[in-house]
Amino acid sequence: MKRQQFVRSLLAIACAGALMHALPAAAQKYPDRPVRIIVPFAVGGPADVFARFIAQRLPDQVGGTFVVENRPGAGAVIGTDQVAKSAPDGYTLLLMSNTQTVNETLLQNKPYDLLRDFVGVAPINYSDLVLVAHPSAGIGNIQELLQKAKAHPGKLTYASSGTGTPYHMAGELFKAMSDTKILHIPYRGSSAARTDVLGGQVDLMFDAVTTMTEHIKAGKVKAIATTGTKRSAVLPDVPTVSESGVKGYEATIWLGLMAPKGTPPAIVNRLNEAVSKIVREPDLQQNWARQGAVPLVMNPQEFDKYLRADVQKWAKVIKTANIKAD
Repeated sequence: MKRQQFVRSLLAIACAGALMHALPAAAQKYPDRPVRIIVPFAVGGPADVFARFIAQRLPDQVGGTFVVENRPGAGAVIGTDQVAKSAPDGYTLLLMSNTQTVNETLLQNKPYDLLRDFVGVAPINYSDLVLVAHPSAGIGNIQELLQKAKAHPGKLTYASSGTGTPYHMAGELFKAMSDTKILHIPYRGSSAARTDVLGGQVDLMFDAVTTMTEHIKAGKVKAIATTGTKRSAVLPDVPTVSESGVKGYEATIWLGLMAPKGTPPAIVNRLNEAVSKIVREPDLQQNWARQGAVPLVMNPQEFDKYLRADVQKWAKVIKTANIKAD
């Protein structure tokens, strides 16, 4: 009996050793077929734009081909769940935003758990949002918005790219902190929401500085305030929400890559190093600065802590403000 146990122990050690050697070998061969980056948001929004940007540059760092696939719907749950159920081999990645960290508290019946079913690969960037109003709304600043919202509760409307997205949460946080009632109009993507705000069908929208600035400069919408702790370098003449009277207000949108839990650490580390190198490139940083996007660089362990902290942050906001999914 002891001899059989000894043999089994030797076999277990041998198998573990073989696996340890196999993982670096797998990472060296990776990727030997196309890698899918699933974007659980519609085409045209910041997540889609930056996913395609990263996908174009990753082959220069790790070889192979990276293909972006949009799978929007259900507040990003459909695409996220698709990745959660994918093989943990590094060939299916998730382009995520703080929508996913918000959804951990906001949506109780998701088919996955972000921190249980995924591993963080690398952050990409963050950017402030800008609150805009269609000219027909007759709103030029935060004080005018507060006056109208309080005089006519529920009459003003704001668009978002869907429940739980940064655009939605920015609006709900504003309502909670300013004690106003503004009707939320959710869409299946930011492009559709933006189109209706530009067309005057909806009064307001919190949108990424990176995608709304051109419309502001063209005079199609009025920039009311930005959402960072300080003024945006892209829109320096636009005050922040906090300095405009809603003290302490802050909301941003950030993006990152995740993979199914169990993805080999060697592959996760290789992708992290590649993305980190890409976002450190001077030409990229200059280009993103002009758009209002700030690169984020963390190793997988740091990114995991960042994810957990963001889940806790939004859980506190959602519970304190009693924010509900539409």
